[in-house]
Formats: sequence, structure tokens, C-alpha cells
Amino acid sequence: MGQADEQLASRPRIGVTGDGRRWAPSWWCLALAVRLVGGDPVRISVRHEAGTQPLHGLIISGGNDIGPDLYGGEEAPKARIDSARDALEVHWIQTALDQGWPMLGICRGAQLINAVLGGSLHQDIRPLRRYTYNRPGLLPTKQVFLEPDSRVNAIFRRRRLRVNSLHHQAIDVPGNGLSVVGRDLDNICQAIEHIDRQPVIGVQWHPEYLFYLPAQLRLFRWLINEAAT
Repeated sequence: MGQADEQLASRPRIGVTGDGRRWAPSWWCLALAVRLVGGDPVRISVRHEAGTQPLHGLIISGGNDIGPDLYGGEEAPKARIDSARDALEVHWIQTALDQGWPMLGICRGAQLINAVLGGSLHQDIRPLRRYTYNRPGLLPTKQVFLEPDSRVNAIFRRRRLRVNSLHHQAIDVPGNGLSVVGRDLDNICQAIEHIDRQPVIGVQWHPEYLFYLPAQLRLFRWLINEAAT
């Protein structure tokens, strides 16, 4: 084994669940962010198997709405649901929780972690908006305020963030062991974390599209550091 192979083998292997399409921008940006901070991303979807080598951490990425049966919601006729992906990611979330892997949930991923732990969602936050526009965008134009004594505050090293926004659903009641540690101007949940020692964080925005910002890249570095211990 050469030096390059040894360095690659020593990198924490991070499972990244998501859309199975060949061209999936979120996957490519997440893979880049993980590599930038020293990890080895492993794509997991209904079309991509994790392989036989062990994983050391997990990212549950964004995407379509979650099936309402998973959190006691109502059927929405126009919602885009991928039941196969739901089942796959529920399996991996439960595996990560059982194994104690560090886990990062992004947008839909944060919502699904919350649902697996018994929490609920707002199925449509648009009627709740008063101070924040609910216009999808990749640029960091929305304000998020973090709890001062939270893990995410220690990671980002600041109480106020500018983030992007691509969601119309959000966490309502946090699941077992989870605490809301970030909110926007409308008091809607934007970040959760596990209140015990379980290394679990969920954010409602998309840090993979903001990897060029040092504060956002620190979130992925946290995951890699936790995975390497």
C-alpha cells in the first residue's frame, strides 16, 4: 500500500444518504465538503450501496418531503414523497443511533432524525411567516440565532448566522433527547442537537452549498473530528 492509499484508508468513512439520481448537486457538494475536512464520503441511496467497509459517521441530506405517516401528519396531495428513500434513511438513522456514530441531518435529514426520535413537523411553514421571506435560495440571506450554551454555537463560534433556505417544512415538537438550539426571526426551528452525549446535530439550511464559508465548513469538521475519536 502506497502513502496515498494509507492516507485515504485512515480517513473516517462518512455515509451520505440522499437522492439516487446520477446528477445530484447536493451529493457532489457534500462529497467535496467532507473531503475538504479530511473525510472519505460514501454515497448511500436506493441505487448506491454502502459497501462492506465500516462507516464512522453519517450525513442525512436534504430532498423531498417526508412521508407524513412517519410523524403523524396529514396526507398532502401535491407532496413529493419517496417512500423507498424514507425507509432506507430511517434504517441508517437507527443504525447510527444504535452504534453511537456522529450524525448530521440537513434540512429533510434533520426533520427525519426528529421524526425517528418521535418528534413532529410543521407540514407547511408558509402561513407562519411574518418576518422572514420564504423564497428558496442558495445564498446566505436568512438570519438564524443560536442558543449561547449549545454545541452548534461552540462549533460556529457565533450566535447569529446568515444561512440559505430551501424548505417549506420544519421541526415542530422536538423528538426524544433533542433540543431546539437555533431559530429564525419567526421563531421557527433552524437547528437541533441531542441533549445527551449522543453526537447528533440537525440544521434546516444547506451548509453543503455554503462550504466556501469557514463557519459552515466547521460543521463538517465537527463531524469528522467526532468520527475520528
